[in-house]
Amino acid sequence: MLRIFVGHDPLQPVSTTVLVHSIISRASKPVCVTPLSLKTLPIKRRGLTEFTYSRFLVPYLCDYQGWSLFLDTDMLVLEDIAKLFELADDRHTIQLVKNKLRLDLILFNNAKCRELRPAVIDDMSRDPFGLWWASSVGALPEEWNHCVGCDDPRNDAKLVHFTQGVPFFLDTEGTEYVDEWRSELEASVHAESWESLMANSVHAKYVRARLAVA
Repeated sequence: MLRIFVGHDPLQPVSTTVLVHSIISRASKPVCVTPLSLKTLPIKRRGLTEFTYSRFLVPYLCDYQGWSLFLDTDMLVLEDIAKLFELADDRHTIQLVKNKLRLDLILFNNAKCRELRPAVIDDMSRDPFGLWWASSVGALPEEWNHCVGCDDPRNDAKLVHFTQGVPFFLDTEGTEYVDEWRSELEASVHAESWESLMANSVHAKYVRARLAVA
């Protein structure tokens, strides 16, 4: 089971919906995707978003076992996420795309992250973004975290990050990967007709009876 944690933002739940769908629809292995909701977590510290600091709880939430992945909510996965986990290297504490040392995608080697305890993350005198707790930081290929509007355009991104806003907003018209994100949005809220889904269900007769007298 691949354990993935998403930095959920209650101000834009559509972003989480699209990201989760993009992961599930392409995954070749079972995944467990957990949105991080600050109100359910054992820390209070927050920054610009609710998940600014909650991302560092991921190893704790995994009982410091195995590997896990954190993703910002405003991302889109365009490749099998299992291929990213295949890049896990046990020599490192974490792995990320190091071109700008961004912590918006972090592959955690959980057993090596025991310094990341809730009390430590909540300690305002310590900044986990400084990576003092990571003895070794490994690199991931740049196509696994392409930042729209910041990185040079490319057409082979495996994971896209819309740091300037997902294409749900008119303000983000004309940026890279708009069509891909909107296509994923449509797919994530799509459903077949009631008839095709429920016609042979034992519950269908009750619906038809209700409609017959309506």
